[in-house]
Amino acid sequence: MRNVITLSKENLEIREAIIETGALDVYKCYQCGKCMAICPWYQTEAVEFPIYRIPQAVRLGAILASEEKEEIAKETEEVYRCVGCEACVNECPHGVNLPDIMRAIRRILVDYGTVPSELKTIISKLYNVGNPFGEPKEKRANWAQGLNVPIFKSNMEFAYFSCCMPAYDARLKKTAQAAVKILKKGNIHFGILGEKEQCCGEAIRRVGAEKVFQELAKANINAFKDAGVHKVLTASPHCYTTFKNDYPELGADFEVIHQVQLFYKLIKENKIVPKKPLNKRVIYHDPCTLGRQNGIYDEPREVLRSIPGLELVEIENFSREYSLCCGGGSGGVWLDRPVEERMADVRVKQALEAGAEILAVACPYCLQLFECSVKTILPDSEEGNVELEVKDISELLAEAL
Repeated sequence: MRNVITLSKENLEIREAIIETGALDVYKCYQCGKCMAICPWYQTEAVEFPIYRIPQAVRLGAILASEEKEEIAKETEEVYRCVGCEACVNECPHGVNLPDIMRAIRRILVDYGTVPSELKTIISKLYNVGNPFGEPKEKRANWAQGLNVPIFKSNMEFAYFSCCMPAYDARLKKTAQAAVKILKKGNIHFGILGEKEQCCGEAIRRVGAEKVFQELAKANINAFKDAGVHKVLTASPHCYTTFKNDYPELGADFEVIHQVQLFYKLIKENKIVPKKPLNKRVIYHDPCTLGRQNGIYDEPREVLRSIPGLELVEIENFSREYSLCCGGGSGGVWLDRPVEERMADVRVKQALEAGAEILAVACPYCLQLFECSVKTILPDSEEGNVELEVKDISELLAEAL
């Protein structure tokens, strides 16, 4: 971070605060650099992100130590580069969890109000209305209008949690609508909580806004308990991850299933049978939160293989646990990065080089960022002449039924 370090009492206090809020792994890092080699930023070529230096900087009290605005801004930008994909965790010889270290640093930055402006806005919206779009809670269930989706009752098997993005985004709501079609075809007894639910808070926790996360999580846990929810079915792997791994810290006691897991089960039990052929070459992109962080690799592929005529291909060296992050994790989906720094562009180019006609996803962040990249890389896509379509698995499966 700096060649000359002048330690002060304040520096050491910041160091201890970072370590106490979840960065104890800094003592396990011996700066081998394997994290930098596997980091998705390495693939963009436009960014040098020596992430392996950060644990050392924390240990030395050399991070967040400057009082100069330019230096603070530079450090803030570097700390918020991490997209939380956990590729580094997968490769680290000592199991150092760098995303947890970054989250701990970010919590200090949030406390000091030193956060990228886009993320400040998102934090404010989540705090005030419970979703990153700033939309009224009353509109939470508007995506389900005309689908005859009931409000959840305690005798139902699943509470379906759409995620904020399908709930409020015009393009992404089609993925939740497709999922409803599949669930009804499989005779699944489910309902939604509508305006009683809020953002899961996964991304905002990784941004460092711990207090906002706790409020969102507790509100959701109470809403689930009050409604008698025992199983939550999620559309987003981000919701799945935080419900499964974070909410139990706060007293949650419900089972969590991602929708591709249920789709696979329905197909395996012949409760739904894809019949309409899709004669296309399809690449499935493993979302970081569903794949690396939860080990769900096979179910989405088996769902796609069940569709007649579909040819499933892989991106050599960059699939399953080595999948390249879309760049949307840990708040990245809300950051307006320069074109040359967009991981999603790299991923789309990989898919095109592999001969894909459809890039299949199982995450709303991935879908949004990849569609944006397709428009950047393939300008004709604006006029409908698309060489590569981006589709959620739910959309492909629903079309095949």
